[in-house]
Amino acid sequence: MNRVDVREAITRTHHEEWARVVASLSRRFGDLDIAEEAAAEAFATAVERWPADGVPPNPGAWLTTTANRKAIDRIRRENKRDDKHKEAQMVYDDDPPEPAGAIDDDRLRLIFTCCHPALAMETRVALTLRMVGGLTVPEIARAFLVQESAMGQRITRAKAKIKAARIPYRVPSAEDLPVRVSGVLAVLYLVFNEGYLATGPDTDPLRPGLTAEAIRLTRLIRALMPDDGEVAGLLALMLLTEARRTARVSASGDLVPLAEQDRGAWDAALIAEGHRLVRERLASRMAPGRYQILAAINAVHTSARDIRDTDWSQVVALYDQLVRLDPSPIIVLNRTIAVAELDGPEIALAAVDRLEDKLAGYHAYHATRADLLRRLGQSQKSRAAYDKAIELAGNTAETAYLTRRRDQLG
Repeated sequence: MNRVDVREAITRTHHEEWARVVASLSRRFGDLDIAEEAAAEAFATAVERWPADGVPPNPGAWLTTTANRKAIDRIRRENKRDDKHKEAQMVYDDDPPEPAGAIDDDRLRLIFTCCHPALAMETRVALTLRMVGGLTVPEIARAFLVQESAMGQRITRAKAKIKAARIPYRVPSAEDLPVRVSGVLAVLYLVFNEGYLATGPDTDPLRPGLTAEAIRLTRLIRALMPDDGEVAGLLALMLLTEARRTARVSASGDLVPLAEQDRGAWDAALIAEGHRLVRERLASRMAPGRYQILAAINAVHTSARDIRDTDWSQVVALYDQLVRLDPSPIIVLNRTIAVAELDGPEIALAAVDRLEDKLAGYHAYHATRADLLRRLGQSQKSRAAYDKAIELAGNTAETAYLTRRRDQLG
């Protein structure tokens, strides 16, 4: 295996194993700082040793073992454990495991710890993206449209609060789950979105390890809460979105928009499962939540054999329902894209322009304006909007697509 292959293996292993290593260390040592730093040191050691020694047969086990040793070394160096008996327990880890609950998964425990209600919602999301998703602080800062230093401080304070408040590392009891799960779903959706369209300019445009992890953990939560409509809705939304992943980036690395995708390349099994979940929720006749409506919108898109067959009136009606639940400017922006198909780009552009004060720093706002201006024949204004979208976009595939569209203007 050459150095390039080893580097790719390390990157892939980081995407796949980071959460497992951090979660294992968190369970054993009960300290997120120790877990994160020891995991980071283990991956740094892999970068140094694997090119010479080769990638181990079980990279995850190698990293977990190495990280455990790093954590123990740190504890000894800093004299954080004066009790020699406890130190010996760390070395040999002979304690019997805790009784398994309905689902016994270290990563799920870690998510509920990071999503504890004692933390502000934005802090829960940021901390979980770091500790479970393995995203860097700059990537998370871009997702939140805040300064990197502010995001770093937010995560540091969150870990300190968990430690000071002795927030437990466990899956909540059955009676506490309904209250706690909404924060977890918000986190998982953001983790999924980072994998589906990565924000970092130096990362792969798609990170299937993150989308797979978000789907896996959402499936676990659904097994724990099979009657929760929003859990089912989020799973359906993820499946219907993930089904289109392989058709979303061209061979040249450009993002392929929905209208241009090869629908024959979509994953039929994921679409069928997503549609089944949407139908089940409709049959329940319970008022749908945000994720269920988003899943229904995606079900309409994935039901059409061709973009021209899309039922845009149904999409707009679903967005109207969603706006009543979540009147965020991004939801309103997404609605205008459907309005453009139903009522024309001029009406949609007027709606988009009303969002300028709220979304001036959001690349998709400028990309949407650019496309609508292009369709209206206003090439000069369209070019300026594309330039702004390219400046703000972080995803490499999306930047390539926007550049190509701009350069096609007359």
